Amino acid sequence: MNYNKKTVKDIEVKGKKVLLRCDFNVPQEKATGAITDDKRIVAALPTIQYLLSQGAAVIACSHLGKPKGPDPVFSLTPVAKRLSELLGQPVEMAADVVGPDAQAKAAALQPGQIMLLENTRFEPGETKNDPALAKAMAGLAEVYVSDAFGSVHRAHASTAGVADYLPAVSGFLIAKELEIMGGALANPKRPLVAILGGAKVSSKIGVINHLLDIADTIIVGGGMTYTFIKAMGGSVGTSLLEPDWLDYCRDMVAKAKEKGVQLLLPEDTVCAAEFSADAAPELVDTMAIPDNRMGMDIGPKTVARFSDAVKDAGTVIWNGPMGVFEFPAFAEGTRAVAKALADTNAITIVGGGDSAAAVAQLGFADQMTHISTGGGASLEFLEGKALPGVTCLMDA
Repeated sequence: MNYNKKTVKDIEVKGKKVLLRCDFNVPQEKATGAITDDKRIVAALPTIQYLLSQGAAVIACSHLGKPKGPDPVFSLTPVAKRLSELLGQPVEMAADVVGPDAQAKAAALQPGQIMLLENTRFEPGETKNDPALAKAMAGLAEVYVSDAFGSVHRAHASTAGVADYLPAVSGFLIAKELEIMGGALANPKRPLVAILGGAKVSSKIGVINHLLDIADTIIVGGGMTYTFIKAMGGSVGTSLLEPDWLDYCRDMVAKAKEKGVQLLLPEDTVCAAEFSADAAPELVDTMAIPDNRMGMDIGPKTVARFSDAVKDAGTVIWNGPMGVFEFPAFAEGTRAVAKALADTNAITIVGGGDSAAAVAQLGFADQMTHISTGGGASLEFLEGKALPGVTCLMDA
């Protein structure tokens, strides 16, 4: 996949109408619709401010939630209000996506002004990448800028389809993702250490397969550990297990050996009698988890070994927590790995989703080189998959 794409800085936008795809899929309070976390809106500001300062008229768009059609609960009106406060200028809200109101407001929009289209998923053609919808959206503008990294793994009308009808470039958010994550995969500073956690082996298969070709060390933690342990003849008690993937895990261990990739699995495990925040933690050997116990976190020996591998790395990619970090008694492994990343001189990249949440919650976010803004997108990126919302952009 080519990670070298044109950005907003490579084209002339003065006096032009720019369709800007943002990720405004923000969490809201159910009852009032109040935005509970505006991080994604804040993340879009540098690209928006740049375009406005260059004399572009900005037509922003995004999806929000999974509406089945037009639904006031999923309206982007609260986003327009918050964006307006952050920018210190009015954000004109359209009542539709490509209907008469959006068309009239887009036509009247002047350089230096910004408007927001209604939720793109109010249009049934959005998720189907309907060419008619993509063409209608493109018809509002003269240039397309994609800056919603969290959505580039989906070929939707507003993320990929519009690029068939307009010159398409990336905003600053996507440019940073491509530069840092793309660089780490295409030409990493070595040794490259990949830390993979989270619940299931099945959700990380593509990532493991791809990383076996490029990483020097792969560290496995979290719930996916126990399928590996069982595959290697260990006993896992009532721990999370995917019996269908035992052969795959054996293959991966053999493949790692064959390729000279160091594959590190936990040596000791913090387990408990039940999945609860109040369960008493017990430390056991990972290969011998008692029948009535479940693994909940990595133990101190494992923490020391994993931290050691991170210390001398050139690049570290981390995706997925090491244990049930939502429960304080079982958050130590994830915290220790986050601290090891904070302390190393390596380039540190945290894939989106749970690992990003863990790093933020544990207070290490500002010590990472890069925290990806996309959960599913960063996973598919790490799998080496072509992302439709990136491949559609013009090559630099």
